[in-house]
Amino acid sequence: MNNQPYIILVQPQLAENVGMTARAMMNCGLYNLCLVSPREDHLSAKAVAAASGAEEILQNARLYKTTREAVAGLQMVYATTARPRNQIKTVHTAEHAAAEINRLIKTEKTNIGILFGPERTGLHNDDICLADAVIEIPLNPRHCSLNLSQAVLLVGYEWYKHQIEAQEVRFVTNTTVPASREMLLSFLDFLEKELAGHPGFKDEEKRPHMQINLRNIFTRNRLTEQEINTLFGIVKYLSHK
Repeated sequence: MNNQPYIILVQPQLAENVGMTARAMMNCGLYNLCLVSPREDHLSAKAVAAASGAEEILQNARLYKTTREAVAGLQMVYATTARPRNQIKTVHTAEHAAAEINRLIKTEKTNIGILFGPERTGLHNDDICLADAVIEIPLNPRHCSLNLSQAVLLVGYEWYKHQIEAQEVRFVTNTTVPASREMLLSFLDFLEKELAGHPGFKDEEKRPHMQINLRNIFTRNRLTEQEINTLFGIVKYLSHK
């Protein structure tokens, strides 16, 4: 799939981490996995179990002996690292890099790879010098170490956000619908009628203020028809009791 970046794991040590990386990739709609000299079998039972349904990514993974071989066919390479390596590179946040990767792939048909280093050491300088730029994930300076699959998930998710149009906020009503303003006001009229004997409603000066408070309590919350009907029932029950 040339419409997405290649995830390149350089000398991954544990099969289960490769499996969890495949799972993270599948979560983010990424399917191009490249492995450079993995220490353990990426198709072992441990890796497949950790992939949790993303076995196809493991099965289709490309194997390389060196990082140079893995990036040979690419036109743009990013290296992920959490530590300064004394190399002159443009450093992107994952969010900014994802936007750039998305633009380059869609507008210029660029083949792009993202390098991730071994679990224990991260990428070596010899690997980073093959990259055009660095991706850095700003984290707590006291502890910025990430599991391999976590790093892939964070970078992958930033890329995936550009592939979807997710609503930032949704109001889920399930089987009911938001109540109309007329339905809400009818309930408030009913409630105020039932409160006629309340001291605050008997007092001519206090009543307008109480009415406004009551209306604000209910109008600032997006009540559904089901909720209004429930409130009708509760108030009726309490007034009869």
